[in-house]
Amino acid sequence: MAEELVCQVFADVLGVERVGVEDNFFELGGHSLLAMRLVSRLRVVFGVEVGVRALFEVSTPAGLAARVAGADAARVGLTRWERPERVPLSFAQRRLWFLAQLEGPSATYNIPIALRLEGVLDVPALRAAFCDVLGRHEVLRTVFPVVDGEPYQQVLTSGELGDVLRVVRAAEWEVADLVMEETGYRFELGVEVPLRALLVGIGVDVHVLVVVVHHVAGDGWSMGPLSRDISVAYGARCDGRAPGWEPLPVQYADYTLWQRELLGDEGDPDSVLAGQVGFWRDALAGAPQELALPGDRPRPAVASHQGHTVALEVPAEVHAQLAALAREQGVTLFMVVQAALAVLLSRLGAGEDIPVGTAVAGRTDQALDDLVGFFVNTLVLRTDVSGDPTFGELLERVRETSLAALEHQDVPFERLVEVLAPDRSLARHPLFQVMLTLQNNAEPSIELGGVRAVPVPFGQVASRFDMNLTLRETTIAGRPGGLRGSVTGSVDLFDGVSVEVFAERLVRVLSAVAGDVRLSEVGVLSEGERGRVLVGWNESGVVGVSGVVPGLF
Repeated sequence: MAEELVCQVFADVLGVERVGVEDNFFELGGHSLLAMRLVSRLRVVFGVEVGVRALFEVSTPAGLAARVAGADAARVGLTRWERPERVPLSFAQRRLWFLAQLEGPSATYNIPIALRLEGVLDVPALRAAFCDVLGRHEVLRTVFPVVDGEPYQQVLTSGELGDVLRVVRAAEWEVADLVMEETGYRFELGVEVPLRALLVGIGVDVHVLVVVVHHVAGDGWSMGPLSRDISVAYGARCDGRAPGWEPLPVQYADYTLWQRELLGDEGDPDSVLAGQVGFWRDALAGAPQELALPGDRPRPAVASHQGHTVALEVPAEVHAQLAALAREQGVTLFMVVQAALAVLLSRLGAGEDIPVGTAVAGRTDQALDDLVGFFVNTLVLRTDVSGDPTFGELLERVRETSLAALEHQDVPFERLVEVLAPDRSLARHPLFQVMLTLQNNAEPSIELGGVRAVPVPFGQVASRFDMNLTLRETTIAGRPGGLRGSVTGSVDLFDGVSVEVFAERLVRVLSAVAGDVRLSEVGVLSEGERGRVLVGWNESGVVGVSGVVPGLF
């Protein structure tokens, strides 16, 4: 019976029709994000805690069913909570609020969507749809006033919002400036709701829609539910009715209160928060506070948070080799890319102790799947590349540190910064300066009936890190089709050409490590670069001159 239930959970999470008791989760397309969803679903179905490490150790329904039988009781689940007079901010929200006080209003934490819409658009229906969506998600109509120096969440009613969608007319040549101005808007979090929507009419049945969500109310995952809800509400309003979606089981304020209850008091040695903070204190002890990267200029005293972005593409054949290596080694593709990135950073002069940041969805309870909000958490993954191991041996190290990090992902990164980086700097990101993300969730898309929607560029990209790498897997007929993404380098440190070279070198390293070589055998330089270093820059010989010194003068 337990095996049948676990098979059904596998099928639901993986989106497949049937799963056998001996089918492997990762061979069926599982990855770290789906692993966390599986653990959350098992918690609901069986009422027990099965850690993500168990899934890596026994990746079949039969193996997990055996683990379920001996697992501990599940932790407290997320439900609606009785609200106090003032709901505090979540840990993640509080850090953003603190940064807003420290740096002033900024567009650094904006999450923008800009679309060119071609076709017959029902503007009143779109305006009503935005009202529906803000009514559905409390966090999108929340402001953060301060009383006695302490911020709290104040949820506004729909009647207090005013016009959610602003509509203007403009000429085609004005659109780029309007989009840049809107995506660069600086929210006043104390008095403004964290969502703005602008519709620019530029011709007959041609519009540009710009939606900006402040990070305090959303994250990358949130753009999926937000886009889907806008699409559903628009379709309903075009038909002259309200959207018929199921009510959300919880709101962001419920999550905030549940988070504090779950983590407990750090002063209590038996609390989740105390235990996980202790783990991270040990895991990051002695880690470099600043990664030494070969920049084009010295680091300024205050970061500008602006970046150069270049495309990053890994060919399909290399993608297939990396995926095969991941299966052989019992790791995820993300772990393979993380290890390769650590190799590159080390070879570029960053040393043998490489801390890299990554984002986890933070939606550790099933009730959060469809909710817009700021749940993402940041983990610091420390990679030891010393001793010239083979790449397979390095993957064993990466696997262990990554699983340990996932097991301790509940402690908010904001708390780790307070504990482990007391000497704050406005010049660099705390605890790590290189960010790596492998996108596993579907790309958000707003569908407005028969209207064609095409993404619109919106100017210079904000960057909170020295280097920010984002990748997504593609498939062709169910087979690896390559990795596509981008590298954003800080303009404070790097020229655009340096970011391009970094991206090229990472692809070169990924191609090399697919063969499980020793790290010393991994080539970072191109043939042209090697020629310049070994030959061009060493052609310093001169013809000897005979004679005595006075005569030479």
